[in-house]
Amino acid sequence: MRFLPVFLDLQAGPIVLVGEGEPAQAKLRLLLAADARVRWFATDGNHDVSRLDAASAERIERAVGDPLSADLANVIAILCAGAGDTGHAMAARARVLGIPVNVMDETAHSTFIVPAIVDRGDVVVAVGTGGTSPVVARRVRERIEALLPARIGDLASFAGRWRDSIKARLPDLAMRRLFWERVIDGPIGADILAGRVQDAERKLISIHDPVAFAASGGEGFVTLVGAGPGDPDLLTVKALRALQDADVVFYDDLVSPEILDRVRRDAARVPVGRRVGKPGIGQDKIHRLLIEAAQSGKRAVRLKGGDPFIFGRGGEEIAALRAAGVAYSVIPGITAGLGAAAQSEVPLTYRQEALRITFLTAHKAEDAGNVDWSALTDKKMTVVVYMGMTAAPTIREGLLTAGRSPDTPVGVFARATRPDAKAVVGKLRDLPALAEQVERGPAILIIGDVVARSAPWRNANPDDLISDLLMAAE
Repeated sequence: MRFLPVFLDLQAGPIVLVGEGEPAQAKLRLLLAADARVRWFATDGNHDVSRLDAASAERIERAVGDPLSADLANVIAILCAGAGDTGHAMAARARVLGIPVNVMDETAHSTFIVPAIVDRGDVVVAVGTGGTSPVVARRVRERIEALLPARIGDLASFAGRWRDSIKARLPDLAMRRLFWERVIDGPIGADILAGRVQDAERKLISIHDPVAFAASGGEGFVTLVGAGPGDPDLLTVKALRALQDADVVFYDDLVSPEILDRVRRDAARVPVGRRVGKPGIGQDKIHRLLIEAAQSGKRAVRLKGGDPFIFGRGGEEIAALRAAGVAYSVIPGITAGLGAAAQSEVPLTYRQEALRITFLTAHKAEDAGNVDWSALTDKKMTVVVYMGMTAAPTIREGLLTAGRSPDTPVGVFARATRPDAKAVVGKLRDLPALAEQVERGPAILIIGDVVARSAPWRNANPDDLISDLLMAAE
């Protein structure tokens, strides 16, 4: 390690910037974002601040004269960007005076380098490659950006506000460290990361015995996580963090192995799902498992295919958690209907053509038989059916009897977003036969004129595409 990472106190004095053009402007933006006071020697005499807001511009001293003879007393550091030979001379002067100096992209003239920065308020991460490859540093920064919660700085600020108060109540360093681990890793920290600062404040204030709290195993909580339709790259960043933090994961049968691979290696994995025709452990048992895990101090994740609140019984689970006094949060996922539509380029809405969407589930024929199909006959409505493979004949009959045209385009989209995804399109009259062609689920049925705009439809009906192109040309 050639360069030691350090953090400069930019409130202790000004930063001198020497240079011109876009390189100098980029450094200005960086320094002003860090709330620095900048003394700028524009080597071309052009102190252009037109792209800055008024408050930022006020923190810039537009210096005139030769920077090589300027007074540098109390200067924290010197940055040269787009300064040419003046930058080299300024670097030599800075070395003599013992002032840290950076000449952009020239480590030979620099005593420090400017890293790629992840800025989360009170939490700042600096990534450097010793000046060898800024692009690699940026790529690493991007990965860290994706992993860090957006409000991690708020969590640090929250802890900072309470630091002296807790120190007075817990003079023992080891016990105080345990206390903050319980706070940050538990429901209080989860509240801060979710933006519920007032809830976090109330919970911290309610800790009457910090020693007992620190010595306890901590309070557990449950996170309901939407796993999406199957492609692990469609997991949200927040979902990935929850999987990495979990002590135990209760997952549905439809959650793909590739997504389970994102779970922390030493976390317990408990299957609790069921498939059509196969018995499951029951919803009440799932509720008990979640509550017991949280009450034992564990960070539990309930990992559900698609989105927890769209045919995922997430509402029932948080109701059970609320009744038991268990802390919880919900991380949405991409529901299977949206995943299937995006993969196959089905615009579920389309101006003047499809103005409404209805989502429904029909995993049994009797379920489909109980649907009021008369409410779904509007030609400008797209109908998205979950778990409709088995009930495809009943769905067809219900819509046809209610008056929907037998020529309505439909699609059966099986295993959407996964490597073995398959899409079959056709007309409503042929829906049961189409469902048989995809062989196995899970599958989404999409019914409506917008299916004729999908990629599978274009591939199956090339004459339609030629006709559209001719009409567009006219």
